[in-house]
Amino acid sequence: MKYLNGTPQATYDVVVLGSGAGALTAAATAARAGKSVFVLEKASLLGGTSAISGGMLWIAANHYARQRGSGEGGFSDTAEAAAQYVRAVSRGRGREELLDAAVSYGDSMLRYAEDELGVRFLFLDNFPDYRQDLPGAVDGGRTIEPQLADIDELLGDLGQHVRSDGRAPFTMQEYEDWGAFTRFPWDELDARAKAGLVAKGRALITMLLAAAVRDGVHVAVEARGERLLHNGQPAHDGGRVTGVVLATGEEIAAGEAVVIGTGGFEWDHALADSMLASRLHTMCSPPTNEGDGLRMAQRLGAQTRGTREAWWAPMSITGDTRDGRPIGTLLRFERQGPGSIMVNRHGRRFANESQNYNDLARCLQSWDSPNNATLNTPAHVVFDQAYLERYGLLAHRAGEPTPDYLVEGATLTELAAKISVPAANLVATVERFNEFAVKGEDPDFHRGETAYDRYWGDAGNAWPNPSLGPLERGPFYALEVVNGAFGTNGGIATDGRARVLDVDGAAIPGLFAVGNATESAYAAGYPGAGATLGPLMTMGYLVGRTIAGQSADYEPAADDAVPSVRGNLADAGLAGAELEGAVR
Repeated sequence: MKYLNGTPQATYDVVVLGSGAGALTAAATAARAGKSVFVLEKASLLGGTSAISGGMLWIAANHYARQRGSGEGGFSDTAEAAAQYVRAVSRGRGREELLDAAVSYGDSMLRYAEDELGVRFLFLDNFPDYRQDLPGAVDGGRTIEPQLADIDELLGDLGQHVRSDGRAPFTMQEYEDWGAFTRFPWDELDARAKAGLVAKGRALITMLLAAAVRDGVHVAVEARGERLLHNGQPAHDGGRVTGVVLATGEEIAAGEAVVIGTGGFEWDHALADSMLASRLHTMCSPPTNEGDGLRMAQRLGAQTRGTREAWWAPMSITGDTRDGRPIGTLLRFERQGPGSIMVNRHGRRFANESQNYNDLARCLQSWDSPNNATLNTPAHVVFDQAYLERYGLLAHRAGEPTPDYLVEGATLTELAAKISVPAANLVATVERFNEFAVKGEDPDFHRGETAYDRYWGDAGNAWPNPSLGPLERGPFYALEVVNGAFGTNGGIATDGRARVLDVDGAAIPGLFAVGNATESAYAAGYPGAGATLGPLMTMGYLVGRTIAGQSADYEPAADDAVPSVRGNLADAGLAGAELEGAVR
């Protein structure tokens, strides 16, 4: 165990296992109420999966939307509408207690994080919910993201211990505005990085960690929890969890509570294979997500729920690594940009390529029972030379040697042979797609018809629909797509205050759990951008408030002005024409 700050104590009021957004929100909220808190991180770097995420939060009926009002250009949203939508997205498989906690207290968490913890956010007013076809969905107003943060100013030397995703410091709003990496202002982004600015999940973790440390939270890395301590008494006679035993044998006592926030179990391949509904071929989370917290809770008789599910996403294996282990690369614009399609093992399109990643990944899981084979995999993104020249593909640019992860063919027939799909099918598929794409239509899978599809398209597209464009000029390229995930999202069952439940449904005194180590508040559903971090930070907030004996509701003195992307960029040193080019 390596201490990063503070003087070691024999006992803390609260011991938190993990350092993702949920864990740090719980730690900072408890510390703000005067509790002594110790955060133990298994890895050598802080932040967990949250630090390498987009950093977005999906918060229903939030105060940013309320400030905009319900008039022209405003927003009308309620917790009831959001709950209706989540029930539809999750196919009714979630628990009402968790759903109610997430949608009812999300904005209290958001206001508390701003007012008490100093976290700064941006309101993404035009980011649509993922399933526009379902009741309760809105076309903007529920997604928030962190502002850029100065990691050097906020954390000093502690900043070097915060995990990075390796990307430049751009916000997700900028990513969506600019679209293709060929359009990014790389010189300006390099200037931000040199100035110590960080973005997305790393910015969120930076601000939460700074808040925690300001209020006296102690932090250690390379501290793997192995077993929970219990006083051996029954719950009705004062029995409770009393601390943690580390893999090194060291014991850390907790006077009031232990909080499990250790991430999912996706990197324990045997466990994932035995529990998940579909096999994971890759993931992008830290390799330390091996189900440690789940096992610790199970040893005390904790109930488990939702372990068939993950935050599914279509990914490619391109040589990226994390902590020395191969990881997958999420595909977004690569499949959503006009001029690319996805085909299955039969050389045919099989889905709307522009739909949200969670639902699209489920299409990769389909099984052809009569033939005892996968229905759609191996699958490939297919695009032409014109697409490559316009947008590039991940880090690859037109004119550079074709990387190993891309397959190139002078014609569609040659490409089909190289990726082992029927050439006649691939040629016919592209011809039919092109026929309608130039008209802005997709009668087969309705790509480009929803606000979400068009949001991720190219507004400057030469063709009528920002999501559609023909594939006409060789050479042609293919990129294999596999079933991946950001992490698992089922595990330890909790109540609406994140108290761990035993197999009989009773709370285990002194034990809380948050984040991907737990059953998701949204079950199998993925309602919108930030549906991972929004509820898990809300549950972390509820942990801190519950331990402190405080109300779940948080009422600030007065509304603050809504931060804008434009103002944030100006603070980052962009001005004039550069600022105009950065914000649409």
